[in-house]
Amino acid sequence: MQSIQGKRIAILATHGFEQSELEVPLEKLRAAGAEVHVIAPEGGEIKGWQGKDWGNAVPVDAVLSEVDASAYDALVLPGGQMNPDLLRVEGEAIAFIKSFWTAGKVIGAICHAPWLLIEAGIADGRRMTSYGSIKTDVKNAGADWIDAEVVTDQGLVTSRKPEDLPAFCAKLIEEIAEGTHQRAAA
Repeated sequence: MQSIQGKRIAILATHGFEQSELEVPLEKLRAAGAEVHVIAPEGGEIKGWQGKDWGNAVPVDAVLSEVDASAYDALVLPGGQMNPDLLRVEGEAIAFIKSFWTAGKVIGAICHAPWLLIEAGIADGRRMTSYGSIKTDVKNAGADWIDAEVVTDQGLVTSRKPEDLPAFCAKLIEEIAEGTHQRAAA
């Protein structure tokens, strides 16, 4: 496993995130040496979704209104149906995501999280994947949708579902180790 020692990673989420899609990247990124913060619109804890019911709560390290994207090297967006749907109507969340893209920083999005990339204006012209049920949304936003466990396009890392987490996390770590990427702003 590559080291990303000293890198600071933000995981942006709210209630209803897919449990494994937050917890596995959190664990793998920390194991690779990164400092990882869970960021949410509100402090305290956010509750995940696992299977057909609520999962475990995860402590929030920082409130979205109190952080600046410039303090982080990369951003991870977990999926689940509720989490990205709630976040995509939050202007502050979309602005936070755009800041990472504009700065050339790595962004990882899995499952339904590409909805956030669409809302941030990042999907157009990109090679991406997502959970199958939002394939049409991603394509309609101008992305080249590819059915693969992980798709990378200039530091944008996307995956389809929890079963893709090993490939997703490995590619995230690789891209973060590479550093910033030159690309057009959203």
